Amino acid sequence: MAPIATTEKPADDKVTSLKAAINPFYSPSEVGKDGDDYKWAKYKPVFPKIDWEPLKDVEVTERGLLADPSKKNLLGAASKVIHYNPTIGTELHGIDLRHLTDAQKDELALLVAERGAVFFRDQELDIHEQLKLAEHFGPLHYHATTPVPAEPGLEAVHVVYTSGEKRPDPSVFAQVELWHSDVSYEVQPPSITSLKLYHGPPYGGDTLWSSGYALYSSFSPEFQKYLESHSAVHSGVSATDGAIASGIHVRRPAVESVHPLVRVNPATGWKSVYVNFGFTRRIVGVPKAESDAILNFLFRQINENPEFTCRLHWEPNTVAFWDNRVTMHSATHDYWPHGRHALRATPRGEKPLSVAEYEAKYGKAAGDRQLEIWKEKGLDAGPSIKVENSFKTRGYND
Repeated sequence: MAPIATTEKPADDKVTSLKAAINPFYSPSEVGKDGDDYKWAKYKPVFPKIDWEPLKDVEVTERGLLADPSKKNLLGAASKVIHYNPTIGTELHGIDLRHLTDAQKDELALLVAERGAVFFRDQELDIHEQLKLAEHFGPLHYHATTPVPAEPGLEAVHVVYTSGEKRPDPSVFAQVELWHSDVSYEVQPPSITSLKLYHGPPYGGDTLWSSGYALYSSFSPEFQKYLESHSAVHSGVSATDGAIASGIHVRRPAVESVHPLVRVNPATGWKSVYVNFGFTRRIVGVPKAESDAILNFLFRQINENPEFTCRLHWEPNTVAFWDNRVTMHSATHDYWPHGRHALRATPRGEKPLSVAEYEAKYGKAAGDRQLEIWKEKGLDAGPSIKVENSFKTRGYND
């Protein structure tokens, strides 16, 4: 979609108020004082005064369904394939993202859907090429409040930027609260998102991803069924209120959407828990105490279980792709007084499909990722927790 007003830079008093405030963990980007010789000055953040119409439903083609399941075109071109752990995270070497064929792009969509997050180093593609690649996966999302690059014509780009001028304030947010799936409050939240780092700290500033597939697989069948039968409200109101409090022009009114607690990724057919601390507010149709207890339990599992997560240490020209439909992510803010500068391209995905909706649409049963892997290995896919085990001494010895 296109803006319906002209772009203006924020008023000086608004810029001043932003720079005067302490920079909390989850605050809007700083404007910064890098100087005129900063290499990436044209990508520094501005907060344009633009008004956009509410998002309308759009058709999205699931590119992962068009891919060769073996992914021979993509993986065959890689000089090295590194899996970060069995659950999530893969790094590919020897591939130039500027020269992917359509077949390789489709296979990348499937690989990201399967592995949750896929990483590439030493990539020279610019933001225009990054946007074009993102559009292969779906129509671009235009964010209502976050900064865009100073260079005109890049209003679909989300700028991640800290100058290192202000220390983060850990009294504002606990680390568990930073886990989120991008703009999950939209009716059609993002799918295969990409982020390229242009400038970063010599250490720190990592990003972690957590697998909603693995989270779902970790639960008992009874609890899985409970989650599958409920939905939750995802809200953008607090993010919008925070922007207003910071003096930022809101380009589109805040929205709330109801999404299933368990959604199915159409590219894989696998079930994933779909909640995040950033935007999921309450489970629909249950008492508040029940909703709070279950959501807090899910949030803690996302944050605390290392077997669900991978961690990327960024280097300049690193590009990360992740599937917002089946992962949550969180940045570390441990790199002050250094800065960090990255650009994000965000394609819209389909409306989240519940298990029942997926099975009705595609005419086949949705799967549990872990059970399907076990079946492929010829292993028993039955319950792994036996009653007698609960009475045994733990016997843990490091």
